[in-house]
Amino acid sequence: MDDIPTPLPAVPIRFMDRFRAFIRARQLAYRTEKTYCLWVRDFIRFHGARHPETMGAEEVNAWLSHLANNRNVSVNTQKTALNAVVFMYHQFLGRELGKLQFTNTTQARRLPTVFSHDEAMAVLSNMQGTHKLLASLMYGSGLRVMEATRLRVQDVDFSEQCLFVRETKGDKWRRSLLPTSVTEGLRHQVELALALHRQDLDDGFGEVYLPNALSKKYPNAARSPAWQYVFPAHRLSVDPRSGVRRRHHIGEQQVRRSVNAAIRAAGIRKKASCHTFRHSFATNLLKSGTDIRSIQELLGHNDISTTQIYTHVIGSHQRGISSPLDP
Repeated sequence: MDDIPTPLPAVPIRFMDRFRAFIRARQLAYRTEKTYCLWVRDFIRFHGARHPETMGAEEVNAWLSHLANNRNVSVNTQKTALNAVVFMYHQFLGRELGKLQFTNTTQARRLPTVFSHDEAMAVLSNMQGTHKLLASLMYGSGLRVMEATRLRVQDVDFSEQCLFVRETKGDKWRRSLLPTSVTEGLRHQVELALALHRQDLDDGFGEVYLPNALSKKYPNAARSPAWQYVFPAHRLSVDPRSGVRRRHHIGEQQVRRSVNAAIRAAGIRKKASCHTFRHSFATNLLKSGTDIRSIQELLGHNDISTTQIYTHVIGSHQRGISSPLDP
């Protein structure tokens, strides 16, 4: 249950508790909260546990340069760390840092690993049951593993043949494709999830976790079929934060382990993972002639430049270029 926010004191006093409360008041994703808090703690510890209000641009520059020079973090990691402390100072503390001058991490651009269609199908053929269906949605709909495991019954629209991805990175919503080939299997999975929900209700349970304050706004929603997870966990568990016993969604790590085992069984010698299915979704759409803007919307990217990386993945031969060595 690492995607459920930890409770905060009614009146936060400690700095990190106040910072968390501020983030939640702006309804940022819980993963963003955890990431920002991790980097702010790292910043504070680097400077000997000094309070952030006693520090400024000089200390931020020293810390970011340390990440680049001594810890050899990636470009994106340094950017995330920068975003965290800038958010803390500009938004939370209301202080401007001015122009920062720190050592930037420099790394060559890395292209994402992708499966060919045959490789993706080979991996799927070495999977079965619920995990295979989840991996099929990652490849066929471009979902992240966390988005697939968190799908709720109301997110699946069989009449429009689409998925609504709501609890996503950055708390953005989007609409994606529902592959025809998995429709029947997904219908069956929804029926199983609702049957399990009815059994839980009969046993005196049946409540599901609702994000933000929806449980207060809609008191009966937590027990309604629409809000149930499509891929529920096998057993009930006690939420350590609220003490409520309920059924959560299937764990992401279970799916990751299953996908990794299938990749090995398929004999694929690439640095691949669950996320490779998402990259493969984009590159295969690009190969088939789908325009880059449509792919951007399906993936939920804010910036088109993020999506354009896939134009470098499909290979020169896709653009009609051949080697002079070949006849």
